Amino acid sequence: MSRDPIAGRIPVILITGYLGSGKTTLIRRLLRDPRMNRAAVIVNEFGEVGIDHDLVQSSSESTALLSNGCLCCALRTDLQETMRSLFVERRSGKVIDFERVFVETSGLADPVPVLHTLRTDGLLGAQYRLDAVITVVDAVNGLARLEDAPEAPRQAAVADRIVITKSDLVGEEQVSALEARLLAINPYAPRRVAVNAEIDVDFVRDVSPGSTHASLAELERWLGTSGADHAQDGSYLRDRIRKPVHDESVRAFALWFEQPFTWDALSSSIRVLTELRGRDVLRVKGLVHVAGESGPVLVQGAQHLFHPPITLKSWPSEERRSRLVFVTRSLEKESIAALFASVAGLAASAQKPA
Repeated sequence: MSRDPIAGRIPVILITGYLGSGKTTLIRRLLRDPRMNRAAVIVNEFGEVGIDHDLVQSSSESTALLSNGCLCCALRTDLQETMRSLFVERRSGKVIDFERVFVETSGLADPVPVLHTLRTDGLLGAQYRLDAVITVVDAVNGLARLEDAPEAPRQAAVADRIVITKSDLVGEEQVSALEARLLAINPYAPRRVAVNAEIDVDFVRDVSPGSTHASLAELERWLGTSGADHAQDGSYLRDRIRKPVHDESVRAFALWFEQPFTWDALSSSIRVLTELRGRDVLRVKGLVHVAGESGPVLVQGAQHLFHPPITLKSWPSEERRSRLVFVTRSLEKESIAALFASVAGLAASAQKPA
């Protein structure tokens, strides 16, 4: 029996957000939950994490065991090297057999290069998988940072989940205004307001499909299209696309394709897109109907790099249309739709007998 290419990999949760947004507080909350136990936490330096008092012993110069059994690792070298070392030490028994990894970015970091880490390293790609990007936005300064800090809207745009913190320090009107702004930037990232630093762990846990036998609910949860107001015909997505986006450079939208792709058409479309406008494609994720495959093909990437596509075992519903969610910078929905249609048309023409 072949190994499930999704279930066999360690999930990685990337936690990003602007300076002072509350990333560390969120991590501490997650680590207290038994369902998030046996985790490795990668941070820049121990002192920045704010959990020094929880450290009970150092297992090496760069790692320490937390009182709840989780492993904390100081990022003093390249992230790829740190993740490789953690996996090797896990396999050899030098560190705990952690079941997931949290990576906390610095407040000024662009999260997209971090996403590349799982794609550019062969060992990492074989052993780890991206579970979710969690973006933390504080209600006190969030609106201002989304306007004057270029990193902030980008962090919100690539998120799978958004956690709003410090809501107890402002009024409901300010929280509502922030939620509306975040919805305009990224309508595919569900949002939750943390009350007194508390958040439902299930909201940020197991976001991406856990196996190639993923259910419809799991896939919609990952794509950000689940919920009572989601219609099967995709009207939920189209309604969200029509909403005005205040930030003209960063936007999120979905494309639906009625006709199945061939593998040549899909790979050619992605190749042309990344070659022409790769730097402006901040993130892509979706399900593609490829002719001849038993189930949908799971696709995700960021800028010029895409993860190897994975075919799910079967279709979880009667819906067979391809759907791709894009987060772009200064790149219109119509331009990408035209590119995919053109490339698919050329690929179909090339396959016709002379």
